[in-house]
Amino acid sequence: MAWFGLESMASATEAVYPSRPVRWIVPYTAGGATDVLSRLICQRLSDRLGQSFVVENKPGAGSNIGTQAVINSPPDGYTLLLTSTANAINASLDPTLPYDFEAGIAPVAGLARIPLVLVVNNELPVHTIADFIAYAKANPGKLSIASSGIGTSLHLSGELFKAMAHIQFVHVPYRGSAPGLADVMAGQIQGMFDNVTSSFELVRSGKLRALGVTTRERSETLPGVPPIADTLFGFETSSFYGVGAPRGTPKDVIDLLNREINAAFGDPLIKQRFAELGAIPITGNAGAFGGMLTTETGRWRKVVELSGQKKE
Repeated sequence: MAWFGLESMASATEAVYPSRPVRWIVPYTAGGATDVLSRLICQRLSDRLGQSFVVENKPGAGSNIGTQAVINSPPDGYTLLLTSTANAINASLDPTLPYDFEAGIAPVAGLARIPLVLVVNNELPVHTIADFIAYAKANPGKLSIASSGIGTSLHLSGELFKAMAHIQFVHVPYRGSAPGLADVMAGQIQGMFDNVTSSFELVRSGKLRALGVTTRERSETLPGVPPIADTLFGFETSSFYGVGAPRGTPKDVIDLLNREINAAFGDPLIKQRFAELGAIPITGNAGAFGGMLTTETGRWRKVVELSGQKKE
């Protein structure tokens, strides 16, 4: 009997989560805010839980390859997904999705919300959102706006802005923010909606002019830039990031991860790095994050419908 008791204790110890490394799938290429946020949180989880949380980049198909890989993984807590705005958008943008995101992913925790900002070339004779709208109306067909790709939050924010402001401009998709921003600085493109993370240093150094942020409140990263909604009432978009796991992952594992991720936001180093990225922490339990995902999916569905965009 004593031998049986020791065996049971050993089995229980082995079953404690995590008992081996955890894969954290980022469905984008290495670099940028997604990597920085993921690596910060993974290092914290590794330190706190005694096992490695390893970032694995699995880009492609607008985040769909990495997302599907996680959905198809065992629901044991050892494969996690960096969820993002792309998941909320693709649910309505791409009718050919080979998976159901809402049915396939269990929400774990929010990470961050990042405002977008409308930046323009310094030579463009506009300094405010009102100026930009007036210029677009007075110069139909003369404005080109870049994005990091068709169907991204950057692209669809521009489409929403265009519809609400009753203006026209040409959308020019790029493979990522960096080449789009470079062409805006060079004057080949007049403007771009971009995450504040990748553009605020260009604004601060005077290489680009910021007209407005897409959130209702000002960004602490660009405090001198007003919300677009101050001029265009009701306008609001942002990029968000969180953590998901395959549907069916045990609740106690999800609750543990949620507690540790929320606690991480109190770490001074993480608070500082989030602030430097212009990232606003998303706190709350797994249910609250699930509710946010539902809300965001509905919000972006309306934007997709308004834009008329669909993936072929």
